[in-house]
Amino acid sequence: MLSGASKRRNIGLAVGLIGFAALLLMPQPGGMEPVAQRTAAVAFLMAAWWISEAAHIAVTALLPLVLFPALDILSSRAVSAHYANHIIFLFLGGFIIAIAMEKWNLHRRIALATIARVGSEPHSLLLGFMVAAAFLSMWISNTATTMMMLPIAMAVVNQLAGMAEIAGVDTQQEAESLTRENFGLVLLLGIAYAASVGGIGTIVGSPTTVAFLGFASEHFPDQPPIGFVPWSVVCIPIVVVFLPLTWVYLCRFGAELPLSAIKFRGSQSVIRDELKKLGRITPAERLVLMVSAATALLWITRSPLDLEWFTVPGWSGLLLDSSDVHDSTVAVGMAVLLFLLPADLLGRGSADGFAMDWKTAAERMPWGIVFLIGGGFALAAGISGSGLAAWIGSQLGALKGTPVWLLVLVTCLLSTALTEATSNVATVLMFSPIVAAMAAEVGVHPYLLLIPVAVMASFAFTLPVATPPNAIVFSSGWITIPKMFRAGIALDLLGLVVAPAMVYLLGARIFGFG
Repeated sequence: MLSGASKRRNIGLAVGLIGFAALLLMPQPGGMEPVAQRTAAVAFLMAAWWISEAAHIAVTALLPLVLFPALDILSSRAVSAHYANHIIFLFLGGFIIAIAMEKWNLHRRIALATIARVGSEPHSLLLGFMVAAAFLSMWISNTATTMMMLPIAMAVVNQLAGMAEIAGVDTQQEAESLTRENFGLVLLLGIAYAASVGGIGTIVGSPTTVAFLGFASEHFPDQPPIGFVPWSVVCIPIVVVFLPLTWVYLCRFGAELPLSAIKFRGSQSVIRDELKKLGRITPAERLVLMVSAATALLWITRSPLDLEWFTVPGWSGLLLDSSDVHDSTVAVGMAVLLFLLPADLLGRGSADGFAMDWKTAAERMPWGIVFLIGGGFALAAGISGSGLAAWIGSQLGALKGTPVWLLVLVTCLLSTALTEATSNVATVLMFSPIVAAMAAEVGVHPYLLLIPVAVMASFAFTLPVATPPNAIVFSSGWITIPKMFRAGIALDLLGLVVAPAMVYLLGARIFGFG
């Protein structure tokens, strides 16, 4: 008997192929060019397979390489170029630096050190884990962050369950059970949600951001480029505001029993024991930390910083043509440096080899995401270049006159809803061309709609399939779908208010779409 997932894949496979054939053979809609109709067929096929996971999302992302030349949408040379977009190399370089942090356990030390600085009350521990997860996710994959912190969190809960005291509960066994069912649930959800939210803080923190930046750089070359600083100026405040709100909500309403009802002592000893196991910081860790900090500094200072009362010149201005240098240049350059620097450079022969090796990088690199982003860029290029986006935009002419705030709210709602059913990266890649066409038709700045859509693709908290962090904590067995839905639905709705509002308030000044 087929499982639910197998049935979904088979249905998606059939629906995609049938829809693909139907769109190719149906009469041409009024005003639509034949090439646009063929592009729509490919887009429908890819969307159906991405949503249903009929094939691996990376495999589906390779379809434009075959179908676009075969259907005379784009040439092989043109379509393959999108799989080597410079934004993809920003992702690759950033991920190699992140892998170096994992290789030498630097990410674990940062997480434990952060958690060790909070108190031993349940709400304090939750805050410590969430802050650590959010901070790490700005620099390394939110998937890697969640996988790294999950066993630490479960160990803390298991250790503290025997020390729990709950008013009105008579037996220690019942107190232990309630602690795992409530504090354990909230702690794991807090890690997943914080990792997703924290990832939007920097341009390398989330693949959804990379996907949006690639689309924006290709389709809006006349707009000012979105670099490390402008993105962080807009999105880090969202993290700073939304993370405490999420923490407060989870403390009070994340589980049936509020965290204030649970008391225990000794939690810090668990964290201290874990830190002791790591020992003193090694020369290799110190070296990777220095390279990571230098990378962030180079990103921040690449372009001039306008601080109103004076402007700090960027180092790229010292080059012959500063426009040839991007954040991807920095990311790849610093990643290459890790392959050249001996791991014991700052020590006395305490580690062999180099700070990074190709075998480790190749094994841990998320190549599927690389192909997914490249395929999304190719699909977006086909949708725009074929005239399909313009045709869709013309059909949205009825939206002219709609209040801007309502347009932003509707697009964010659709982004969140679609993300709950499929990959958040696929959501951004599929949805961006349509949103851009809508913005052009109704006469608003494209970033006013596109940036909230990209952000909201990470604000999906109700289902395990919505984001990798959700799926990882769900795999623990401590969380059921109803419990995740109950905790996440209010945060989904809260995100629909906080993220678009802050993007508008801050982005209007940074990106000029006010």
